Amino acid sequence: MSANPEATLPIRLNVDDSDSPSDVVDALFLGRFATGEQPFSHSSSIDRVKKGVSLLPPGAKVLRAARDDDRSATLAEGDGWTLLVSRWNRGADVTVTATSEDLAERVLKQATEGAEDEPAPVPENVTMGFWYVSPRRGPHRTTRQIAAGTWDEVRPNYTAPVAEAMDRLMKVTPDDIAGRLLLLHGPPGTGKTSALRTLARSWRDWCQVDCVLDPERLFNDVGYLMDIAIGEDDGTAKGRWRLLLLEDCDELIRGEAKHTAGQALSRLLNLTDGLLGQGRNVLVGVTTNEDLERLHPAVVRPGRCLARISVGPMTRREAVTWLGTEEGVGREGATLAELFALRRGSTPPSVPDPREDVDAGLYL
Repeated sequence: MSANPEATLPIRLNVDDSDSPSDVVDALFLGRFATGEQPFSHSSSIDRVKKGVSLLPPGAKVLRAARDDDRSATLAEGDGWTLLVSRWNRGADVTVTATSEDLAERVLKQATEGAEDEPAPVPENVTMGFWYVSPRRGPHRTTRQIAAGTWDEVRPNYTAPVAEAMDRLMKVTPDDIAGRLLLLHGPPGTGKTSALRTLARSWRDWCQVDCVLDPERLFNDVGYLMDIAIGEDDGTAKGRWRLLLLEDCDELIRGEAKHTAGQALSRLLNLTDGLLGQGRNVLVGVTTNEDLERLHPAVVRPGRCLARISVGPMTRREAVTWLGTEEGVGREGATLAELFALRRGSTPPSVPDPREDVDAGLYL
């Protein structure tokens, strides 16, 4: 048996009409490596190649070049080395064979150095659906592009305990889902809606987010509820989860809801983990201004909520850090809406209570 393994290998290239020019280029590239003429190989993959970059080192002589609709292959050589560039869309594989390992490594570096492009920017908008009952068409869904920042951008807008709770929520995947109900509660202006927009962006790979514009009607209209429960795909992959957002639902989930809202609360709970929700990948997100202690015990029982987050104002220290100045910040801190108003240099118009100034006299 020969001491050189490559001497025992029959090198043959069989081509028929099922092969493309790119296949031929790939096969030709392997010849010098297979025979042992260039026994060393180095390769690299690049996800995004900068426009205008050839991926050929200085002095390269192109031997073959093939281009199909969705890919191209280039075979080139130099002194003691051979190079194959396989490209598709924005990505590429570069492989070098050479007479020495150092030469293969050096040629590969010359071909690929500085060729990697910056990652594609993540779109700033997210598609969100909106449900409402049309007088003429009945339950109807439309979509809009909603501006939503990344969580890293939005996180400084929340007090520390809220930000830490949101950290976990933003990273949730379908495998992490235990409860089907998401509750955000707290005073107006604390950023609950902004957090939901960011959540829609963070979850967009696996969850379709729909906002119900008339939630008070939803749970009192069985037909409307069934249309939403069955859902309407957004045209992406099947099997995606859906998150239904219901804002400002104080009347629905406060402690006395069973008396004031009829069967609405029961239907909400049935949609999350009752018979209506069985077999459907549906989450329900609810915002409310109610205190946690006033929420109905059936809503907040263990195992029902995926998350229950009280979104409060920032502390004074956090508010001053956010704003960059103490001017206008109260002793108890400030809500996000108040801080944005201070940053703009505006305050909401108000009419003072006459009882606050007993010396003002009587006016009509």
